[in-house]
Amino acid sequence: MAKQLTGKVALVAGGTRGAGRGTAIQLGAAGATVYVTGRSTRAQRSEMNRPETIEETAELVSAAGGVGIAVRVDHLVPAEVRALIARIESEQGALHVLVNDIWGTSQVEWNKTVWESDLDAGLHTLRLAVETHAITSHFALPLLIRNPGGLVVEMTDGTDEYNAATYRNSFFYDLAKGAVSRMAFALAHELRSHDTTSVLLTPGWLRSEDMLDSFGVAEENWRDALAVEPHFAISESPAYVGRAVAALAQDPEVSRWHGRSLSSGELAKTYGFTDLDGSQPDAWRYLVEVQDVGKPADTTGYR
Repeated sequence: MAKQLTGKVALVAGGTRGAGRGTAIQLGAAGATVYVTGRSTRAQRSEMNRPETIEETAELVSAAGGVGIAVRVDHLVPAEVRALIARIESEQGALHVLVNDIWGTSQVEWNKTVWESDLDAGLHTLRLAVETHAITSHFALPLLIRNPGGLVVEMTDGTDEYNAATYRNSFFYDLAKGAVSRMAFALAHELRSHDTTSVLLTPGWLRSEDMLDSFGVAEENWRDALAVEPHFAISESPAYVGRAVAALAQDPEVSRWHGRSLSSGELAKTYGFTDLDGSQPDAWRYLVEVQDVGKPADTTGYR
């Protein structure tokens, strides 16, 4: 992409790994200055206990052509988020793109009812997945709306339509994803008069670092995992949803998407970007039409 975001400032809250890292890099590739936040640094890991760090992400942003700035922030701590926004205002004078991609829990209990679940773990999940987004929006939006044409992206897992009809195999996970969706809905109403676009955005089956590790593969040989899970053929790299955000941020008519629930696959068809392998996976249509109805894995017509 052309560097149309040169001079623009973005905050990717939760940019250590996965969709956040992919988004930060692609915004950098478009020329943006990107503040990358999270709890995992070279000095200390978060509860995720994974090797990825915000410093690595910031370096990848700069290598892609942008300016990456790593800031260690716990988005559950209002004072830390307030200080982050004050720093962005002091150093840049503006904020043009906010991506709320915070998640960061390793405690999801799958296939358990609410009464079977560990209550402390479930409530912790909600705090990390929902409360963090609210705190970040509270402090970041007053700076972002000062300039017309801003963009707010609430990152989630699943489109509104899919999540409304599908139980996500955990009471607390299901509730978290529904809450983020509703936050995007509320922000769309509150930002309508401020010339700021708010969207809900989901990747498809994401080849995050953790997901690749779970299959024992890397991005370079991810297709080896198909022997274990054939439907993994529809998966996408973090760069794909990152390119979706970058395309939105560069679109002079981005307000046409205001209040919408979007997916990387849907936006790829509109903007023409591709995943790293040149394909355009459309995971959420595939899940409904192939995987969830029990058909054999076949991505023909879906990537």
